[in-house]
Amino acid sequence: MATLILVRHGRSTANTSGVLAGRTPGVSLDERGAAQAAALPDRLARMELAAAVSSPLQRCQETLAPLLAARPDVPLHTDDRISECDYGDWSGRKLAELADEPLMTVVQQHPSSAAFPGGESMRGMQARAVDAVRDWNARIEAEHGEDAVYAMCSHGDIIKSIVADALGMHLDLFQRIHVDPCSLTVIRYTRLRPFLVRLGDTGELTSPAPRESASGTDAAVGGGAGAP
Repeated sequence: MATLILVRHGRSTANTSGVLAGRTPGVSLDERGAAQAAALPDRLARMELAAAVSSPLQRCQETLAPLLAARPDVPLHTDDRISECDYGDWSGRKLAELADEPLMTVVQQHPSSAAFPGGESMRGMQARAVDAVRDWNARIEAEHGEDAVYAMCSHGDIIKSIVADALGMHLDLFQRIHVDPCSLTVIRYTRLRPFLVRLGDTGELTSPAPRESASGTDAAVGGGAGAP
């Protein structure tokens, strides 16, 4: 199946001001985030991308803009299912003040039971994001073959929840995963299981996921030789 490159959006004005942006409109990349986005074409220069899929939110669209300008052959698709978590009444509030909310302890320790007032549950967030990945894997493979690679630009909690699913981790453990702004996370999906190849990489990707076995679905016993 396809190989997915998950791109977290570049640093945003909400990130630097300590605000939980959620789906608040008008949240853009800050100066550093714009520089991170500008570096993305070089970091992915060796990747043959079949497509790019983006959250509809401005900060993700801005993150992909330099890449798509440099690679006009790569089609862009927007998918609402990989939009930021709907934090409901928490959206736009300072993280420092949210830290005192009783629900924050649940979000940190038992996220599978957390539901944001006026928003969605974290369990629902993960379900829609994973459904989107499964659908795009099938579409990309059908249109471009099983060796195809595509990029998906989304948000921190969305990416962490997709990684947790790929690792077979319960959602209650997903807060142990960390992805920086504009970091790259690579998951190679196969018929039998996914392989997490990169997590939160901030450098250049030099090759697609290595295939260590003839079937492409076996783990590299002993660690393998790495990418060619």
